[in-house]
Amino acid sequence: MRKIKIETWKAKDRDGKEYDESILTAFNVLINNKKPEEIPRGLDKFRLFNRITKAFTKAEKSGELVLEETDYKFLKEIVEKDIPSVWGANDSILNAIEAFIDAKEV
Repeated sequence: MRKIKIETWKAKDRDGKEYDESILTAFNVLINNKKPEEIPRGLDKFRLFNRITKAFTKAEKSGELVLEETDYKFLKEIVEKDIPSVWGANDSILNAIEAFIDAKEV
């Protein structure tokens, strides 16, 4: 199991309106931007996505993302493969991703 503290930061939309972002926002963008043919299929992945969705919902309330090792490895693989390099220019995203990657097993 991995526990990651959720840090939020301010971002602006195209209209200049400010809103909160977190690593959960980043994960949602990464997952939603995957090509349909790259989205895993099958009953096991169906259940995995359900667990991740529930973990995200709990993290929004508690401020801590708690993931089983299988779910953590799945998200880590997405980060390692799909994260846009330009996100590295944003220190808040960089710090959140580094905290996720460095999360120790508990």
